[in-house]
Amino acid sequence: MTADAPTTRDSFRRRLQPISTPGPVSTLPDRVWTEEDWERIRRGYRARDMDQKWNAFVEGDVLFLHRSWTGRGIYEVSFAPVAGGGRKIASAVVETDPERYRRTDDAYDCLMMELIISAIILGEPATEPWSRFRELHTATPGGNDLPAAAAKHSALGPRSDS
Repeated sequence: MTADAPTTRDSFRRRLQPISTPGPVSTLPDRVWTEEDWERIRRGYRARDMDQKWNAFVEGDVLFLHRSWTGRGIYEVSFAPVAGGGRKIASAVVETDPERYRRTDDAYDCLMMELIISAIILGEPATEPWSRFRELHTATPGGNDLPAAAAKHSALGPRSDS
């Protein structure tokens, strides 16, 4: 695979596991990604080392987000074109089996999808979503037990710091 080749399902040596118990995410990001962003999203993302937490690939209009270590599918995010250009998340499902993913709520999943796309796949600073992540983290019971920076690294990995 060349550096310019898009990441596909077949790009992963580890067998990917589909979401076993999908549940809808009712709260979705409001962001409209540009066509240029969508082209970059469609290229996918492959974790380069063990500290990176996410792998991503697109089939049709669906972005599949899998944990890099386990290969488990966590999110399936469907995009749709919007009037005036760009794309928006039209629907999403999340893994709800607590043995496979410790889900909290729709607000957290909405934010995680946006952060994975923005900070990891696109490599953006994502300043505003990070601010919401810190607020959500400290408002979560036990959230002050783990510093926000450690929670950020645990959830997203080092690419998110770029």
